Amino acid sequence: MSRSTLSAILVLAAVSKFAFAQPDPADPTPLVDKTYAYPSGIPYQVDYNTAAIRGPQVGYNICNSTTENQESMCQTSMVNHIDDFCLWAPPIPNSTIGDTEQEEVAWCTKPGHGTRLIPNGVLQGVQVLVTSAYIQIAGFIDQTQVNMAADDYGGELDPHGADLRGNPLGGLMYSNAFPSNGGNNNTYQQVIDWTNFMGGNAFCMTICDPASSSDDQAAYCQNIYDRMGCSYNMPNNAQNGTFEVCDADLKTPAGLYVTNGVTSTYSQPASGAVDPPYTAVVPASSNCVTYNSAALYSAIATVTPTGSTVSASATGTGSVKASTGTGSSGTASPTSTGGAVALGVSSVAAIAGTAFAMIFLS
Repeated sequence: MSRSTLSAILVLAAVSKFAFAQPDPADPTPLVDKTYAYPSGIPYQVDYNTAAIRGPQVGYNICNSTTENQESMCQTSMVNHIDDFCLWAPPIPNSTIGDTEQEEVAWCTKPGHGTRLIPNGVLQGVQVLVTSAYIQIAGFIDQTQVNMAADDYGGELDPHGADLRGNPLGGLMYSNAFPSNGGNNNTYQQVIDWTNFMGGNAFCMTICDPASSSDDQAAYCQNIYDRMGCSYNMPNNAQNGTFEVCDADLKTPAGLYVTNGVTSTYSQPASGAVDPPYTAVVPASSNCVTYNSAALYSAIATVTPTGSTVSASATGTGSVKASTGTGSSGTASPTSTGGAVALGVSSVAAIAGTAFAMIFLS
C-alpha cells in the first residue's frame, strides 16, 4: 500500500475518533492501551468500571479449566490457526449482536482456553488468509447455535467503541500465529487491534500483527466502517463447505478505491443508506491448502448447543436487513458475492433514544 493511500485512511480514522470517541473519565485508559502478559498478567476483569453507562463488564478475563463450560463468561479470546480460533457471540440465546455487543463472550474451536466451545456443525466453511501484516478468517456458520437470532444480520466487535472500552467491554485477544512469536505455540502475544463481524450466517475477522507498525494496524484493523460488513472490510473468497488456508496479498482498506489512477475515500454516513461507489476487490491468494473439517474440529465433535435455538424476531438497531443498503449487493445471502459477507451495524441498546445510540456507533 502506498504511503499516500495509508495516510488517507489514517486521517479518516482520526477524524472519526475525534468526533465520536472519548475516553471514559472514570476509567480513562483505552482498552487498546491495556496490555497484559499471558497468562500471569491478566486481571480478573480488564474493565472494572461499574459507574459508566455502558457497563459493568459482564464476564471475566482469567479463564482456565474451571471456567471452561457452555455457560462460561470468559471474555479472553484466542485466534491461532484454522483449527484453533474463537469467535465473539452472545451469552444468551436468541440475541442480536447490536443489542449485546458489549456482552459477547468467547466461543472457541478447541478446549484448553477456558471458554465455551463452538458446537459441532456451526462452522460450515472457513478461509484463512495469511498476510505480512495480519491474518484474516472468514466463513459460514449456523449462528443460532452460538446464541444469535436466526434473522440477525449482525454487527461488528472490536477493541474500540465510542467510549474506547471495547465491544465486548474488556474483551482481550491473544495469538501464537505471528512470525514475531518465533513459532512457539506455547507463547501467546496480545493482539492489540482486531475486528470481528458476525451475522447473516457468516463471519469475518482480522487480527493485526502486534509487531507491525501502528499505521498498518490502524489501516487493516480499522473500525470506522462498521455498517459495511465483511464484503468491504474483509473481501474474501470463502466457500460454504470448504476449509482452507492461503497466503494472500494485503487488502485495500475499506473506504479507499481507485478510479482512473486517482485514490478516493468513501465516508460511511452516520445514518441512512450505505452505498459505496465501488466494489471491493478480493486480494490475490496463493499456496492454498484444503483441510477436512472433521479432522480440524474433532475436539468439538461431541459439543451440542445449549438453550433454545428457535428464531426470534431481530430487534434493536443492531439488526439490519440487506435491503437497507449496507453494501451486500441487495441480498443477505453470503454466497451472493462468492465470500462471507456478514453485515455490520454496531449499536448500544436503546438507553436514551436514537441520538444516544448513534454516538456509540463504532
